[in-house]
Amino acid sequence: MSRTSVFKKLLITSVIAFGLVTAANAGKKEHKYIIATASTGGTYYPVGVGIATIASLKLAKKHKMTFSAMTSAGSSENIDMIDKGEVNFAIIQGLFGSMAWQGKGKYKGHPKKNLRSITMLWQNVEQFTIYKKFAKTGNIMDLKNLYGKRFSIGSRNSGSRVSAETIMGALGIDYNKMDIQYLGYSPSATSLQDGKIEGMNTPAGVPTSAVTNAFATIGANKITVLEFNADELKKIDAKYPVWSPFVIKAGTYPGQKKDIHTIAQPNLLVVTKDTPEETVYLLTKTIYENLPFLHSVHKATLAMSLQKAIDGLPMPLHPGAAKYYREMGLKIPARLIAK
Repeated sequence: MSRTSVFKKLLITSVIAFGLVTAANAGKKEHKYIIATASTGGTYYPVGVGIATIASLKLAKKHKMTFSAMTSAGSSENIDMIDKGEVNFAIIQGLFGSMAWQGKGKYKGHPKKNLRSITMLWQNVEQFTIYKKFAKTGNIMDLKNLYGKRFSIGSRNSGSRVSAETIMGALGIDYNKMDIQYLGYSPSATSLQDGKIEGMNTPAGVPTSAVTNAFATIGANKITVLEFNADELKKIDAKYPVWSPFVIKAGTYPGQKKDIHTIAQPNLLVVTKDTPEETVYLLTKTIYENLPFLHSVHKATLAMSLQKAIDGLPMPLHPGAAKYYREMGLKIPARLIAK
């Protein structure tokens, strides 16, 4: 079954779930929670919808909890919204989480110490896709060949934009010399197809629908995803140690005949420290007791497991999540225990 078909089924399930929730809780007080995700062309949104759907189905009748996912510009806007109380949960990049918790980057002098981790979800794979005529070596440094050219770095308030700027800054690639476009994932793929841009930045779990669409419509003979080597990873990781090597296996994208050696950082689900412990406990438990359902939503979630749940988290765990992990026998390091 195609991902489109799976996602349509998921949306139908969401509607059915809502109906069941309404019937089950008629006349009762409900607790409604919103999960902030990102644009529809990436991974955050379908996975966020999947989490919201399964959590509503499992927790509505007994616990009167319902969840919904909303689109956003990504990590930056998600942190702003959760900080203002406009959403209850958010999916963010590890880099943004590290910046927010430490009070670095755009959060310099204003650390977000109210944030708490719930779980690492999957790895956010860095994918800089450009036309092959500019890819002289196939390495990330080929981005310098786009000086004066149109490049989509991501939405203005997205984590995608910040991660790209952080990576390029660490490698001495001056993105200010590019004709920067601030597009979401799907608009980036469409613009690349239409020749309105020469490259795009779409970090996400693989396969990423925007990249899949680009390869399917433009052809693997005309575009490529740039690679990183060990020295470049070391430079990028120096300030924010959240990245690791990642291989996009051959065949992941239409016409992709060779493995692509790139890098990745963790994505995580976060919440504020004042969210009820029982709410976070039940959501965490529901996620890990229903991984097969999430696997049907997006292949990126195949990387999820209890053994990896706390890997690379940049901030302490919420007590509700920590409670569940302890019950499952996980040893939680001191740095992840909220004080």
